[in-house]
Amino acid sequence: MAPPTRIGLAGLAVMGQNLALNIAEKGFPISVYNRTTSKVDETVERAKQEGDLPVYGFHDPESFVQSIQKPRVIIMLVKAGAPVDQTIKTLSAYMEKGDCIIDGGNEWYENTERREKEMSGLGLLYLGMGVSGGEEGARNGPSLMPGGSFEAYKYIEDILLKVAAQVPDSGPCVTYIGKGGSGNFVKMVHNGIEYGDMQLIAEAYDVLKSVGKLSNEELRSVFSEWNKGELLSFLIEITADIFGIKDDRGEGYLVDKVLDKTGMKGTGKWTVQQAAELSVAAPTIAASLDSRFLSGLKEERVEAAKVFKSGGFGDTLTGQTVDKAKLIDDVRQALYASKICSYAQGMNLICAKSMEKGWDLKLGELARIWKGGCIIRAIFLDRIKKAYDRNPNLANLLVDPEFAKEIIDRQSAWRRVVCLAINSGVSTPGMSSSLAYFDTYRRERLPANLVQSQRDYFGAHTYERVDMEGSFHTEWFKLAKL
Repeated sequence: MAPPTRIGLAGLAVMGQNLALNIAEKGFPISVYNRTTSKVDETVERAKQEGDLPVYGFHDPESFVQSIQKPRVIIMLVKAGAPVDQTIKTLSAYMEKGDCIIDGGNEWYENTERREKEMSGLGLLYLGMGVSGGEEGARNGPSLMPGGSFEAYKYIEDILLKVAAQVPDSGPCVTYIGKGGSGNFVKMVHNGIEYGDMQLIAEAYDVLKSVGKLSNEELRSVFSEWNKGELLSFLIEITADIFGIKDDRGEGYLVDKVLDKTGMKGTGKWTVQQAAELSVAAPTIAASLDSRFLSGLKEERVEAAKVFKSGGFGDTLTGQTVDKAKLIDDVRQALYASKICSYAQGMNLICAKSMEKGWDLKLGELARIWKGGCIIRAIFLDRIKKAYDRNPNLANLLVDPEFAKEIIDRQSAWRRVVCLAINSGVSTPGMSSSLAYFDTYRRERLPANLVQSQRDYFGAHTYERVDMEGSFHTEWFKLAKL
């Protein structure tokens, strides 16, 4: 009989298995359980093969729960929604006061807050913990975003600090995020930022390929080069890898054979919905979501391409010759500047929610724990952390002196790329939205005065004035008819 283990993990799909092995490898004996018992045996077998790791499998929930030392801590990695409630029901039947459940899935933050209340009624502690980094991150060091009971966080802080990705100059990629569903909310926005990043990279690829006529080999070398500078990041690195992979089932490169339809799980949509709820502009993230919706209309797009081909629209309208080296450099700068806007929108959203809920989230800390392990890990996040170190109450990343200077230096290139794309009939919704966001944010006076006048004209919504206090209403209609 195994001694009591330090922690338990329920839900052994790939993420669950990998996280369990990671915990065991860091020296914490772990009990594992899954409703489909073959997964339990598979995990225990992997633990043997990967270095005789202290993983103990259980086929029934009762003996699984009993095997863990008190106060018990159990991480669940099951599908969000009803399966989480089902798993909680199954496990909590055998748990005692002071024990703790952690949900490591991509859950809607309000579900976590509901469950935390329900659990506390049973005397149990609850954490909602965002886990980023995919399968590889789970196995070797993810970015962890735990929110909820601080007492529960303290139980397992020693484990999380070792299991999380380790970044040499800034430490383990985990921190206590805050109360309630804040961990899930932060992970959700992280995923929204990830949507933006991926869309912007796809647009950079499209402009270089469609307008600049770069081959996959050239693209691979461009992205590899970019990954040595300010764009150094996980997503740029894997993009370079993708361009180098030959098709194993035919001629040419695999990327060209992949169907242009994007799937999604929902966190990106939630991010845009939350932005709308909180009246926070997130146009780059919204544009990336819209692009995924449009990509799904493959059959319609094939038909539309036929309709418009006759009007002289080929794949692209490029008649002009472009200077490749110049284009590559311009696109790099446009990508970087657009990315600043996308991250600014994500941070503003987190900030607005934090204020609404009284979570007191530390934006610089979030940038720090995203520097390693997670999908959006990038050298760029170090700049963001430093921006918040300089000014924790920064209204927007765009006005941080360093970022402001970087945008000013890159704006001509950024405008050239967007104009070139528009004139070539290549859509760059992410880069264009980012540019529009920047151009709107930096203007002292917007045409909103006209919109407000229209609202007052047809709906007597009133307006304020620039030159005196108070709200005013004008009988525009009557005056217009005089």
